[in-house]
Amino acid sequence: MKRRNFVQNSVLAGASLLTTGLLKTDPAAAAEITSPDTGKPFHLNYGIHDGMFKNHAGDDFIDQIKFAYDQGFRSIEDNGMAHRPADQQKKIGDTLAKLGMAMGVFVQPGLGNDSNLLASGKADYLDKFIASCKEAVEVAKRINGKLVTVVPGDFVRNLPIGVQTGNVIEAIKKGTAIIEPHGLVMVLEPLSDNPDLFLRTPDQAYAICKAVGSPSCKILYDMYHVQRNQGNIIPTLDWVYDEIGYYQIGDNPGRKEPGTGEVNYKNIFKHIYDKGYRGVLGMEHGTAGAGKEGELALIKAYREADSFI
Repeated sequence: MKRRNFVQNSVLAGASLLTTGLLKTDPAAAAEITSPDTGKPFHLNYGIHDGMFKNHAGDDFIDQIKFAYDQGFRSIEDNGMAHRPADQQKKIGDTLAKLGMAMGVFVQPGLGNDSNLLASGKADYLDKFIASCKEAVEVAKRINGKLVTVVPGDFVRNLPIGVQTGNVIEAIKKGTAIIEPHGLVMVLEPLSDNPDLFLRTPDQAYAICKAVGSPSCKILYDMYHVQRNQGNIIPTLDWVYDEIGYYQIGDNPGRKEPGTGEVNYKNIFKHIYDKGYRGVLGMEHGTAGAGKEGELALIKAYREADSFI
């Protein structure tokens, strides 16, 4: 399966869908947000996360999704989706389907960034990983999702790096054997959070994906982490492009919306668009400003960064 098939390229027709959105029920909110671009889909498919629009839409994630739809966003991501009750997962999935929105990544259940230790090759870590793959399949069914984030965990300092890499490859092969028949893709995320993490650069993830050799093993190219670890975002992206299954966004320093740091996201978004990617780009960052004003500034920042055509 190809990652481009995961993207929902069309939005359900009919103004009746908009009646579920906040702007149709809250005139005050409509008055403060309305602009020539309000409601217009973006050129790329940016995925909001829970809490991003809580000041306008309230704490309920479904209401935030409807609000985001009215602003032109057409996808979500939710790292904590696997921890939500099954009935809530289903409601979120149903809401996305009704609005014609796509589901981005959720984090594979039961795994932490630094606690997996797949590099160790130990059976107990492998067993936990396999169990989490099976659980991810069930979560994905409820939300109509296709993408699950996997972090291999920390280095194991008493093993050579080549052995650790081999252990990670073998673990991922076993995991993809479980998820591939269901059309899922695990996206491996290089991180910059601390130097103990095994997977830190896209080229390292690229080598693992090539060795695994499955369409269900791809790279999560988080531009915030790439910028912190090595910079050179566009050339690095080109080197590993055929193994990228997902992107995440965050300016640096600060990990806030585009335009708040040193990364030229307008150029990067144009580059990604010109290469033909039409999948979800997860908005995995905070909001620089507070309250409703901060949320409006975030929307404006994405309109600016997306104005590359």
